[in-house]
Amino acid sequence: MGLDAENLTQTQSSTVNTVLELSELGIQFGGLKALSAVSIAVEEGSIFGLIGPNGAGKTTLFNLLTGVYQPTVGSIKAFGQDLVGLRSYQIAKAGLARTFQNIRLFKELSVFDNLMVAMDHNSKAPLTSIWSSVLRTESALKREQSAAAEVWDILGFMNLGDKAYLQAKNLPYGDQRRLEIARALATGAKILLLDEPAAGMNGKETAALMQTIRQLRSEYGVTVVLIEHDMKLVMEICERIAVLDYGVK
Repeated sequence: MGLDAENLTQTQSSTVNTVLELSELGIQFGGLKALSAVSIAVEEGSIFGLIGPNGAGKTTLFNLLTGVYQPTVGSIKAFGQDLVGLRSYQIAKAGLARTFQNIRLFKELSVFDNLMVAMDHNSKAPLTSIWSSVLRTESALKREQSAAAEVWDILGFMNLGDKAYLQAKNLPYGDQRRLEIARALATGAKILLLDEPAAGMNGKETAALMQTIRQLRSEYGVTVVLIEHDMKLVMEICERIAVLDYGVK
């Protein structure tokens, strides 16, 4: 339930829309219970914080949400859809995208192409259209132009437009973090899972990140769930917080 009083949450439940719901979620690796009976409800349009010491199970929970692991027990639902048993690409299609503790960009690709890859995932074109892409048909060109226009919009929003043709590996560290968030957004995600987005940032970069996360919510209507050790960031932008310790909420 996070830090809210249980009765307050129950009173509000009839007036809010829960977009992500974990119920009695648990995973066991051999004899080790990494998570046990974790239940969390995340409201639409909220910024939800997940905190706790190293080894508490926070990233393991994100791995469950995105299909990297499958739970031993419990359920995960997003927008009313059961995610347990789905593969990562299917979960991305359902509207969830994530960033990682350790940046995982396509480092040899340009900033622009990192987002175009994500836009391709978001394309509604059927797989049989691969030949139209190879042959550069009119429909393929229109899809590419539409995707490129959206990429430019996202790059402008993330203040990366002037770096569009740089290789991702040549960006300053803070911009690489921003690019990873931009790429997640480009998938068309409605729930962004940010794993320690402020890790390695200085105070100025962290302040800018807080503003960006708020703007993501207001401009794109996304729900944000973040793992973070920077308590100043967490307490300033998160409406609700859940604490994990030794895999237990």
